[in-house]
Amino acid sequence: MPKPRNFTAWLKTHADQRNSIGDLARDVSADPDWPSGKGRQGQLDYLEECGAITAAMETLERAWTQYEAYRVAQGDA
Repeated sequence: MPKPRNFTAWLKTHADQRNSIGDLARDVSADPDWPSGKGRQGQLDYLEECGAITAAMETLERAWTQYEAYRVAQGDA
């Protein structure tokens, strides 16, 4: 599998997981308005504007932390 180029691409690779990050990945994959290029804060703002529950926002934060660790491990950060 090619290396994901951005957070949204990375997140979508987790859609098969049976946990909250997998749930978020499936939701993002199905959302044509997802602000892929807006970065962490833009995505948090989007979730808030959509009325997402606190757990969804916390999951996004956790996913970003994992993504950043992935980038470091790949030598991208």
